[in-house]
Amino acid sequence: QVHVVESGGGLVQAGGSLRLSCAASGRTFSSYAMGWFRQAPGKEREFVAAINWSRGRTYYADSVKGRFTISKDNAKNTVYLQMNSLKPEDTAVYYCAAGDFYGDYHAQHNYAYWGQGTQVTVSS
Repeated sequence: QVHVVESGGGLVQAGGSLRLSCAASGRTFSSYAMGWFRQAPGKEREFVAAINWSRGRTYYADSVKGRFTISKDNAKNTVYLQMNSLKPEDTAVYYCAAGDFYGDYHAQHNYAYWGQGTQVTVSS
């Protein structure tokens, strides 16, 4: 079993920055991956970014490329999402997810473990 807990959400003005954290505990695997997804009001949950734990490769949605950066701290079993140049359309509940797989890092069904989510609100 793996537990993931997000933190770091909040209210920020457009153009500002926030950093989300996601701490994972429990069993991990060599093919471990962690990702961030978000769900805005009235919309479906969508992929934001992901990182392969062992290889360190990163993946981003087109909407956040160049503004968001996903990174990890192996010693702390923590993944971060640095969000810069935030826009009102980035407002959503952000979820951290973990999974044991190689494959499509954009696909929600590949992630078996999910956090409760943290609210990010960007005001205009």
